[in-house]
Amino acid sequence: MSTHVLAVGEALVDVVRRPDGSSAEHPGGSLANVALTLGRLGRDVRLATWLGRDARGDAVRGWLDESDVAVVPGSDGADRTSVAQATLDATGAATYDFDLEWRVPDGAATDADTLAVHTGSIAAVLAPGSEDVRRLLDAARATSTISYDPNARPALMGEADDVRPRVEDLVALSDVVKVSDEDLAWLVPGTDPLEVARAWQRSGPAVVVVTFGGDGATAVTAAGEVAVASRPVDVVDTVGAGDSFMGALLDGLWTEGLLGGARREELRAIDTATVRRVLERCAAVAAVTVSRAGANPPRSAELAPTP
Repeated sequence: MSTHVLAVGEALVDVVRRPDGSSAEHPGGSLANVALTLGRLGRDVRLATWLGRDARGDAVRGWLDESDVAVVPGSDGADRTSVAQATLDATGAATYDFDLEWRVPDGAATDADTLAVHTGSIAAVLAPGSEDVRRLLDAARATSTISYDPNARPALMGEADDVRPRVEDLVALSDVVKVSDEDLAWLVPGTDPLEVARAWQRSGPAVVVVTFGGDGATAVTAAGEVAVASRPVDVVDTVGAGDSFMGALLDGLWTEGLLGGARREELRAIDTATVRRVLERCAAVAAVTVSRAGANPPRSAELAPTP
């Protein structure tokens, strides 16, 4: 066995509809995109997901395999592969509708070599799989860093008031949280995103990062707050941008030797220079992703060294 990250959650097909009426299908799904980013950055990553044994499932599995993502055994038990309809506006921003079923496969498990377990989005709140996700995180916490991205999908998640307690429970359980300002505007409307991030960081996580799209990202830690700018780029679409940022965040913390349950106190004591170094690379990864269609994060060779 080798050290690895386990991502737990949805893999699906994005049917992207553009303003000009054209459409195209791309494999995707929030947790699949995070795993894909890690695989392309050269990391050992496994994905516990829920796919059908159909043509779309084959396309997703092939896409993951090309980026060295290992799919956990038992992840092919769905009646059909889930679909997300992503409708793009004139700026490239996406809104989503879903045909989705989610369960945790029986083969999902962690061991002493699982440096981190990442989950979020639909998988963390959609029953019946969400209860299994919570139990898996509880079991993994002793040996693994827990990371979480709420990645809100109101069309499936329901009312924010109903979802917020579940999100805050998972935040408090986690070591690393990444959330977008749009997610926070839905979860806690009318509240400064950084005020929410500060409260979340005090509840348990070592690092809470808020992403602001084209306006960069800010991390909240015990050592202080660090803001970085987005990289200037011509945006094709934003599909997978936040997920690629999340994957790069885990990759950066891995590079810094801060993943794993045994490193929890070191992660809690992370200094601002380290945070900035990690976030700059996250910004670079996300910039490449938005510069091309679909969830298509870069490989390491496509990235310039971080200054």
